[in-house]
Amino acid sequence: MGNPVRVRFAPSPTGYLHVGGLRTALFNYLFARHQGGKFVLRIEDTDQSRKVEGAVENLVETLHWAGIHFDEGPGTDGAFGPYVQSERLAVYQERARQLVEEGNAYFCFCTPQRLDEVRRRQLAMKLSPSYDRHCRNLSAEEAAKRREAGEPSVIRMKMPNDGEMTFDDVIRSKVTIAYKVLDDQVILKSDGFPTYHLAVVVDDHLMQISHVIRGEEWLPSTPKHLVLYKYFGWQPPVYAHLPLLLNPDKTKLSKRQGDVAVDEYRSKGYLKEALVNFVAFLGWNPGDERELFSLDQLIGEFSLERVGKSGAVFNIEKLNWMNAQHLRMKDDREVLVLLKEYLEQHPLNGNKEFADDYLLGVVSAMRERVVFVKDFVEKSPYFFKPPADFDPAVVKKRWKHETPQLLRDYMKALSSVENPFKKEDYELTLRRTVETVKKAPGELIHPLRLAVSGVGSGPGLYDILALLGREETIRRINVALEKLS
Repeated sequence: MGNPVRVRFAPSPTGYLHVGGLRTALFNYLFARHQGGKFVLRIEDTDQSRKVEGAVENLVETLHWAGIHFDEGPGTDGAFGPYVQSERLAVYQERARQLVEEGNAYFCFCTPQRLDEVRRRQLAMKLSPSYDRHCRNLSAEEAAKRREAGEPSVIRMKMPNDGEMTFDDVIRSKVTIAYKVLDDQVILKSDGFPTYHLAVVVDDHLMQISHVIRGEEWLPSTPKHLVLYKYFGWQPPVYAHLPLLLNPDKTKLSKRQGDVAVDEYRSKGYLKEALVNFVAFLGWNPGDERELFSLDQLIGEFSLERVGKSGAVFNIEKLNWMNAQHLRMKDDREVLVLLKEYLEQHPLNGNKEFADDYLLGVVSAMRERVVFVKDFVEKSPYFFKPPADFDPAVVKKRWKHETPQLLRDYMKALSSVENPFKKEDYELTLRRTVETVKKAPGELIHPLRLAVSGVGSGPGLYDILALLGREETIRRINVALEKLS
């Protein structure tokens, strides 16, 4: 048996969780759970200048909302903490010094001004800008003397000068990158903080990470990391680089073209089940026609071998469809809880309290017509408050000269029906009313719907009337007669 599976999601706290980050976290989580392994959250905050207040708390809360629970991480201690990189500086500094002592890294004293000048010259010569290795061959004595004099310095790793590296990737098979395109990367900054490249290798090794599942944008950095593993004499993890997320026009997904923060989708009313299901399909598929999965079903099915390398298009229409499907898959009581939460957050009709049975009736009448929970209110406001006005196009089409008398006849007939008054009594009474005056049912059905709802479409008319009740139905008809006659 191989080593136990241990994976990590290692975001930088530079903002709220992006859907790309959610995808990375989800794939790591699904892989760990499918393999019976551990999922670790590590906060990579070595770039203190970009740290955003509250970002870590948002990351943790958003992952928990989505059902992605980490086994180890901030606030959930394991044997490999601390799980915040700014609390591990001594570890990185010791490893950087080890690399220098063994001749695999060196102190660099180049000033920002010199580096800018080198970059300008290279660009003028149409070369890719990179460090010119000016300090690479300084003697240990010279470096020590300059450091003792207080000269600021960084530590750079020594990349091989020529040749190429080939490595295996679960998703992309073999990847080859020439060393000449790789820089002598800074691994320890002058303020004692590591860069990503040193910290990620040290932490993945010390935290016994078995598989690194991350975005395609890290693919060019992988040779740098593998060189560091070689210098330290450590066994590298298995790599799997996920495909890019794309806009419908095949450009890289970005805020310029729409929402990217998970919070923005939450605030718009997307269900966590739908968002997780949708994000799982951004690069992965089960190999057949199935599209709707719960988180547990995704865990049961997930494998890295079914992740493709082509860019995954973020299709908002597909997400909306999935949201509607997941909402319909919930039973009425589950939807009732969500609807009550929405009404608490968006009070209307003078904060009127609605009975559970009434709201369950609304759910039953509308569930095939909604995409979001908010649609129960926004697409059928007449269930929650009387119409303030009436759709002019429907009035013009449906409100005829004989309509007021037909509605009065209907009200009179409704009032005369003895209790217990049932849903079918609304239809029976309507049919008797139009038969008496020799009219077609539609001549009363359409203006009646307009009178009670203010609009010309919606769920079944008799469902609406039964929910509103006889008294409210008659009251609304009277208001409509007063406003429209």
